[in-house]
Amino acid sequence: MLYRLLTTTQGPLWALCAFLAVVSAPLVNAQQLGVPQASVVTLSGEELFTKSAFGQRVLREIEKESALLAEENERIVAELSREERELTDQRATLPAEEFRPLAEAFDLKVQSHREGQRAKLDVLARRSEEAQQTFFEIVRPVLVDLLREFGASVMIERSNVVVSTSDITEAAITRIDAVIGDGSGLQEGKGE
Repeated sequence: MLYRLLTTTQGPLWALCAFLAVVSAPLVNAQQLGVPQASVVTLSGEELFTKSAFGQRVLREIEKESALLAEENERIVAELSREERELTDQRATLPAEEFRPLAEAFDLKVQSHREGQRAKLDVLARRSEEAQQTFFEIVRPVLVDLLREFGASVMIERSNVVVSTSDITEAAITRIDAVIGDGSGLQEGKGE
C-alpha cells in the first residue's frame, strides 16, 4: 500500500529515493564514525585500556606506587647493608656461639623483608589486573553500542587477526573517554 501511495503521488523515482534514504540511514551513521560498515570489527583491548583516560589514570597511580615501593626497597637495602657490615665487624671479635644467633636473626630479617616486598609487588600486579577487568566491565555497554552503530555483529581482538580494515579502537577510546572520563568518579561512587 505504501508503495502504491508513493508511486502514484510522486512517481517511481521519488519512491526509490525514499527507499534508499530509509535503508542507507544506518550506513551513514557507521561511515560518519570513520569506519566502514562490516559484520566483524576489530579492537585492541590493550590499546583501549592504555590509551583511555581511565587506563592512563590507573597506570599513573600504579607507577607512582611502584616508585614509592622502589624507594622503600632502596632504604631497606641500605639499612640491611649497614647491619650486615656491623655484623661482619662483630664476627671478628665474637665467639662463634654468640655470633651464630645474631647471623641467623639477620638472615630471618632479610627473608622477612624480601617476602614483604614481594607481597607488595604482587598486590600492585593484582591491582592492575583488577583495574583492567573493572574497565572492561564498565565499558562493555559502550562497546556494544559501537558494535551496533557500525552494523557489526562480532568484535574480535585485533591481535588475533592478520589484517583488518575495520578497526574501531580509536573510535572506542574517544567514546569511552566521553562516557566515563578517567573513571575516578565511578570508583568513588563504588566506595573504593
